[in-house]
Amino acid sequence: MDSIYETLMSLPLLKGVSEERLKLVVSSTPLHFLKYLEGDTIINEGDPSTHLRFIINGKARVTITNSNGRFKVSQTLTGPDVIAPEYLFGRVTEYPCSAVALEATGILQISKSDYVSLLRSDEVILFNYLNLLSAGAQAKIDGIIALTDGSLEERIAYWIVALTQRSGTDIVLSCRQRDLYSMFGVQRSAFYAVLDSLRERGIITYTPTEIRPVSRRALTGLLLNSDVD
Repeated sequence: MDSIYETLMSLPLLKGVSEERLKLVVSSTPLHFLKYLEGDTIINEGDPSTHLRFIINGKARVTITNSNGRFKVSQTLTGPDVIAPEYLFGRVTEYPCSAVALEATGILQISKSDYVSLLRSDEVILFNYLNLLSAGAQAKIDGIIALTDGSLEERIAYWIVALTQRSGTDIVLSCRQRDLYSMFGVQRSAFYAVLDSLRERGIITYTPTEIRPVSRRALTGLLLNSDVD
């Protein structure tokens, strides 16, 4: 079994930190290890983001839903990973998603105040977090350009990429297709022509109520900047 230090070194935002430094983290930072059984709720949408929550083992299904429940994007995050880390700071510090354990899942929690202390004390941890925030901000800029000037393919890709994490798998966009083509302001025939093209190229599969990306990376390649992730 991996030691606590090997586990920590594998986590996003802690990668690159030396084992010696992590020993100091363990000795000086309160780390809370929680266990969830299959079907247990880890996070409810709207919960205050007061801790970083790392998945250290197991899997969680993370879902974002609009206010009327007609539009939903879900993804699976597998340990080692972190759930919605960008909502720890900023104007909105509430989780935009729910997270449910798909199997026995271990979660490591670090409080916001303790994480701020880590950011102040270690440049590697600081730059890991800054790089995560920068990548997200850059992706949103390219996505907004795609929404205004891009093709329908790019606009569909942006919706999915913007609402999921780079590491997300088994992504599903659930919505009635007529609501989607109305939202994008296109005719039904044009919308299905694009979906058929994406399916033929092995980028998505779809039904009347779902769009399932075969590869999130392939979707990012449809955006104006193919490096967006």
